[in-house]
Amino acid sequence: MQNSLWLVGIEKLPINKLTTSLNCDVCIVGGGLTGIYTAYLLAKKGVNVVLLEGNSSVGIATTGHSTGKLTPQHDAVYAKLLQSFTVGETQRYYHANVNAIESAISNLPIELYQKADSYMYATTEQGKKTLEDEIEAYKTLSIPGFETLETELPFEILSSIKLPNTAQIHPTNFALHFAKLAMKEGANFYVNSRVTKVVIDEKTVYVEDDLQVSFNHLVLATHYPIEAVKGLQIAKLSVDRSYLTATKTSELLKGQYISVDSPSRTIRTALINNQPYFIYGGSSHIAGTIEDTQNYYETLQNEVVSKFDLPKPEYLWSAQDPNTADSLPYVGPITENESNVYIATGYRKWGLSNSLVAGEIISSAIIKEKHEAADIYNPSRNQFGKTMLRMLNLIGFTVANLTEGYLTRMDAPKCTHLGCRTRWNDGDETWDCPCHGSRFDKFGNVIEGPAVYPLDLK
Repeated sequence: MQNSLWLVGIEKLPINKLTTSLNCDVCIVGGGLTGIYTAYLLAKKGVNVVLLEGNSSVGIATTGHSTGKLTPQHDAVYAKLLQSFTVGETQRYYHANVNAIESAISNLPIELYQKADSYMYATTEQGKKTLEDEIEAYKTLSIPGFETLETELPFEILSSIKLPNTAQIHPTNFALHFAKLAMKEGANFYVNSRVTKVVIDEKTVYVEDDLQVSFNHLVLATHYPIEAVKGLQIAKLSVDRSYLTATKTSELLKGQYISVDSPSRTIRTALINNQPYFIYGGSSHIAGTIEDTQNYYETLQNEVVSKFDLPKPEYLWSAQDPNTADSLPYVGPITENESNVYIATGYRKWGLSNSLVAGEIISSAIIKEKHEAADIYNPSRNQFGKTMLRMLNLIGFTVANLTEGYLTRMDAPKCTHLGCRTRWNDGDETWDCPCHGSRFDKFGNVIEGPAVYPLDLK
């Protein structure tokens, strides 16, 4: 059963369930860091904001299952971006993340973040070649990282790239801090208020219990867009699931690490109630395609014991991440024809800094200001060839799973999104949909969308 370190003993904010229909200027669907930070930035400008979250609290779903790394070192991504984007565009992506991080932490209490150097490392020749290409991209883009063999890792590496002076956070406490600031500025937050339908032409979202919220602007900050058919986002995103563990340790690391080998590994430490914890994770697969995910947890647990000489991890959790065809998130108007409806998705496992960027881009657009990175994050950006190929591949995958599920998993409950047969995930005790990544708990309740209705388990 999932047990995220970031959800232990967290503060419960006094947020109620929506009980009456409302009108607002901006309705934000989704109470993760993207929605919270967008609400905060808009409320500071005096905008009338309503945020709706389907879970019992904000900041506990995707945000509460992340690694807590707040860094612009997004794996070996910059060499990849230079294959699709210009030097100037790729630099804007880097600087947008750096600036958003610095802006967010500039007035934070020191206990809400820690400075830490970020490292990518390789233990294989293939990984070393990946880092060679990435350091060349750093030089081209003037990113202040450098190669080094000096790390805190207890095993031999062939290469690493160090990016100094980045940050790490307790992601849930970080999100809750900005939620409190947003509500103090006048934003209205509601939990246990799951949106079941979006009618863009009516400028209305429908919530459980037959309630409605009318809006002038709509922000879909739901990780996987609920209104994914608009702009064909449903065909442009794939969804990966990866795994994390945490165990007690005696000392904190100065750096945070990610391998570029396959399978990948991520490493950091955190101080929780004066107790240091070692956080270790990695491996990934397309969401909903693996039934026995317990093997992933067991592999990580065994490696923590054998490689780091630490106790077997007591905290186990997983994270789900949509990916785009060109490795850049989709943030902005959902299509050119619906300029008052915004999406933020496709963070590719780097959702914390990109959530801050998304909040800046969307809030700037709503108050008619220009953000330097808005064009490169735009969901309508011109990547037609790659997007079309991805679209065909994903549509084929979806249809295959829809058909295969009805042939081989006839007793499994149907996903309430598009009717695919779900698959029981024994490691997390969830029902997972292989078509678009919806997840349900063992009682059928929605954990992650795009599904909005519970499963029929009868």
